[in-house]
Amino acid sequence: MKQAEFSQRLHIILLGVSNIEKSTEFYDALGWKRSSDSHAGFVKYDLGGIAIALISIHDLSKDIGEPTKKSIGFRGTALIYLARSADQVQSLLDKAKLAGGTIVKNSTRTEWGTAGYFKDPDGYLFEVDFEEKFEFTDDYKLITE
Repeated sequence: MKQAEFSQRLHIILLGVSNIEKSTEFYDALGWKRSSDSHAGFVKYDLGGIAIALISIHDLSKDIGEPTKKSIGFRGTALIYLARSADQVQSLLDKAKLAGGTIVKNSTRTEWGTAGYFKDPDGYLFEVDFEEKFEFTDDYKLITE
């Protein structure tokens, strides 16, 4: 039997959250639509070929077999949303704040473009970024090559 190989892709980003209902309200308020197979214990959002899913941090901890930490702090990871223009960056950060997120860094001109950061209700860090170098398909999927 041939050994399985990892394809260069991810399918689902799983976020352990303290309150699924509160987190779901946040992502819904961003305008994201839940997948039809979501339920009270597992909520999934299609991100165009990959998904982000929410699960109770306690259920995830139990499944992994690792204890839940009281304070996680900076995780050294950020998820990036690429805006369509520099003008959109602050507008999207403001929308995240209205949805219940926390702005960590307002829209700032960088040497690459324009960017800012927000945290979701559980502290997951998102960068909202615009750089002219990025190219997209007609349905706004990132061209990586």
